[in-house]
Amino acid sequence: MSHVGTVDPLPHLEAAARALAAGGQPQAAFAALDRAMDAAIGHKLFTVLRFHADSGESERVYTNQPDSYPVGGRKALNPTFWAGHVIHGRKPYIGYDAADIKSVFFDHELIASLGCDSVLNVPVVWNDTMLGTINILHEANWYGEGDIPLATVFAGLAVTPYLALS
Repeated sequence: MSHVGTVDPLPHLEAAARALAAGGQPQAAFAALDRAMDAAIGHKLFTVLRFHADSGESERVYTNQPDSYPVGGRKALNPTFWAGHVIHGRKPYIGYDAADIKSVFFDHELIASLGCDSVLNVPVVWNDTMLGTINILHEANWYGEGDIPLATVFAGLAVTPYLALS
């Protein structure tokens, strides 16, 4: 199920773009992207992961649910279908239901406990460099192929805050 056309995304894109001028970066921009993507596409869980190519690890740099998914810490990315598709292939991934999530994420039980049974992972790429992913999760069958173009535009707005990470 795609959510394209159900909400005018322009005001939300504009709000996310305006947030780039605010103080408190990069967290202010990530928070604005969280709000904008929720309004335009929808999610229960929103995380921003930074990819460290030198170590092959990902690091959570923003989350809307810090009790369940705190910022910080790194985890190794295993050579899985998901890593090949999203990290190395630089293509969005949709997991439509709990079985899809279980097949790619070791923390599928925690994800399910948050009422999330679908995922849309969107790569953030700059100058041919994989910076990380924006990850939105919701109830089963929430995301569809039609959500990818808009999510990709939001990921483009995330480049500047990613580059501001120290």
